[in-house]
Amino acid sequence: MRIASIDILRALTMLLMIWVNDFWTLKGVPKWLTHASATEDYMGFSDIIFPLFLFIVGLSIPFAIKNRLDKGDSRNRIAKHILIRSLSLLLIGIYMVNWETAYSVGIPGGKNVWGLLMALAVVLIWMNWKKSPVPKKWHLPIQVAGFCILIYLAIIYKGGSDGELWFTPQWWGILGLIGWAYLFNALIYLYSKGNLWYMIILWSVLNVLAVINFSDFAIESQGFLGLFSTIYTGTIPAFTTAGILATLLFMKIPKVKLNYVLWILLILGITSIFYGLATRHIWGISKIQGTPSWLAICTGIGFILFMLFYYIADIKKQVSWAKFMAPAGTATLTCYMLPYFIYPVREMTGIHLPEMLTTSWLGLLMSLLFAILVVGLTGIFEKKGFSLKL
Repeated sequence: MRIASIDILRALTMLLMIWVNDFWTLKGVPKWLTHASATEDYMGFSDIIFPLFLFIVGLSIPFAIKNRLDKGDSRNRIAKHILIRSLSLLLIGIYMVNWETAYSVGIPGGKNVWGLLMALAVVLIWMNWKKSPVPKKWHLPIQVAGFCILIYLAIIYKGGSDGELWFTPQWWGILGLIGWAYLFNALIYLYSKGNLWYMIILWSVLNVLAVINFSDFAIESQGFLGLFSTIYTGTIPAFTTAGILATLLFMKIPKVKLNYVLWILLILGITSIFYGLATRHIWGISKIQGTPSWLAICTGIGFILFMLFYYIADIKKQVSWAKFMAPAGTATLTCYMLPYFIYPVREMTGIHLPEMLTTSWLGLLMSLLFAILVVGLTGIFEKKGFSLKL
């Protein structure tokens, strides 16, 4: 079962993520579009995209698990799939983080070759080879080659300002954080059998943990315990739990009362945003710090956007306007990975747009066209049978 609004919202979020991730190539980007710095009490448009994606991960979890249960999979088998998927996200995330801090001079071939090989390895390992035109006998050897590349990249890695750093999990990266949020929420949802009240309690607990993290009772994120800080600080997994709650409202409340669900989502959205703004003077609004106010405001935006998209796409059946970005919603990881091929190749070849096309509003337009092009390429690869799947 697929909900059109979830696919469309995921596609739009991915399109916007590629767009804002390209801002580093531009000059004169308006401040309201960019990420706020760690010390600012401020939230730019870019600071909304990642939490919205986490929210969408939550929207998808109940349907994904239901589909597997309907096919006859046991809960333990589904849990194994969740674990493998999460570990894959963590692994890719760590490699991406190390690429960002790579010391080009100390790496054979330089940073760009390292990044290109990393992207190639991800494709070799996580391509959905079963649906590709590649003969079955080659599937395992190709994946083994991908893992060999990752091992090689970890061995030759040098990072930091002067190459003093070895390959380490500096932080989990965007994909890694998604992996933690997905693992934690999917397992709890699976073994609680989708109980609405359990998920409400979980969401409340995570929001409380987010507040505790900014108090004198905050848990120190050091040593082995620090590996799980993404969970016990509350903020990141709370976005995904909120998405699960939004979906559960539609699944648990009879369709004849659909309008009630839409009103509940609207009220939850407005209340969350009001709470975030009302507590801003306590913690400030900051994505990098992960403040409770940022959590509340972005969660509220998620509730309201899902309500609007559900009304437009699933009730009014207005979906044709979103067809151009559909591949970003169905082949999301493929779409996310494509720029990791494009950027290294561009830097290695020295091919850049004229400064006029990378400045101010014209630069923003060119970056948006770049994002649309990436989505288009994703669609072409998907039709040919080449799509990544965790």
